[in-house]
Amino acid sequence: MLIPSIDLMGGRVVQLVHGEDLALGFDDLEYWIERFVAYPLVQLIDLDAAKRQGNNRALIERIVQRLPCQVGGGIRSSEDARILLAMGARRVIFGSALFDADAGAVASDSIAKNTFSNLVRRQFAEELAESLGVAPLVFSVDTKNDKVVIRGWREQISLHAEDAMQALEPFCSAFLYTHVDTEGTMQGFPMEVARRLRQHTNRQLIVAGGIRSLAEIDDLEAIQVDAVAGMAIYTGAMQA
Repeated sequence: MLIPSIDLMGGRVVQLVHGEDLALGFDDLEYWIERFVAYPLVQLIDLDAAKRQGNNRALIERIVQRLPCQVGGGIRSSEDARILLAMGARRVIFGSALFDADAGAVASDSIAKNTFSNLVRRQFAEELAESLGVAPLVFSVDTKNDKVVIRGWREQISLHAEDAMQALEPFCSAFLYTHVDTEGTMQGFPMEVARRLRQHTNRQLIVAGGIRSLAEIDDLEAIQVDAVAGMAIYTGAMQA
């Protein structure tokens, strides 16, 4: 399944490379809402909230009333999630809040293997599931150089995606994985990563980062992996 992405920053629809460099920006939100209205699911990310630089809450409320969205960016509590679900979001995406940044300074692999469970806020995830139910919860596990990154992809912790998924699987309905190394580059998503992650979870697995063609979407779907596309759609490279 192809899931188009709407990323919001400064009140605009944008596309970033590696989550940092602005590549594209659009002011005509209505055009993109109409463009994506036929999709069963759209991903809506508040980049300002993710980077702790304000939010785009008014635009989010407008969009979720028109499109079936899973919403992410700066969601840190069950109350944050409940507000978005009440607005009309279908699902909410938790990311950085699932990890203990204070315990997460990059350590050696040997230490990480023994302590990775301490880096995951498993009790918090369990409380979210109890409060909101598993169905609306999507947990985001993103990596750069094969290690999990948090807080707008600016901080790295000594944790591999597979270990994070293993700890969090009971408490969500889906995992969203972004390969930050290829995000926004249209270089293609690394299929070997998709295959490896697919073996580590029975939940819905959604990947993002470099998706460039409908053929790639088909290849991912063949291994039961869904895909988020942004740059390829906004540049016109993918006629979705």
